[in-house]
Amino acid sequence: MAEEESLELEENAAPKSKKKLIIFGAIGLIVVLIIAVALWFFLGSSEPVADATDGEVETEQTEPVNNREAFYVGMPRPFLFNLPGQGRSRLVEIKVQLMVRGSDDDVLIKKHIPLIEDALLTTFSSADVQKLSSLAGKDELRQLALLNVQNTLLPVTGRKVVEKVLFTGFVMQ
Repeated sequence: MAEEESLELEENAAPKSKKKLIIFGAIGLIVVLIIAVALWFFLGSSEPVADATDGEVETEQTEPVNNREAFYVGMPRPFLFNLPGQGRSRLVEIKVQLMVRGSDDDVLIKKHIPLIEDALLTTFSSADVQKLSSLAGKDELRQLALLNVQNTLLPVTGRKVVEKVLFTGFVMQ
């Protein structure tokens, strides 16, 4: 009698496990299909969109506005300064490089490094510790530094020589 009950239990357990296997397999297949469709949608072909009125294909303009070669001028020393914080002062070290266009601007920037260092140090030392803790605050500081460097060099060079200010190192303790 006990053997018959155990055989019945084993026979009844097999269909349930097959049902579970089929259900989990179907769910897994659906998940894989959803992921495949999402990847196809997001990473699909980036062909230009055809204009319905003209029948012509629109292409993006990939030609740079300023086609001269980019040069990167590193500041000779990192900027090291203290910023007062809510609980304590923070020591900040920023390594900076400037992007300019053309070899003539490269030479011009190297000639005026002390003036640029002064503008950058003035900008950095007026920053707020809480803003520098976020990515948006660092981006804002980078844009402010670019504007200050451009405004400082404008009377000396007669034009905006620096295209970008890049932080190649940023440490705050």
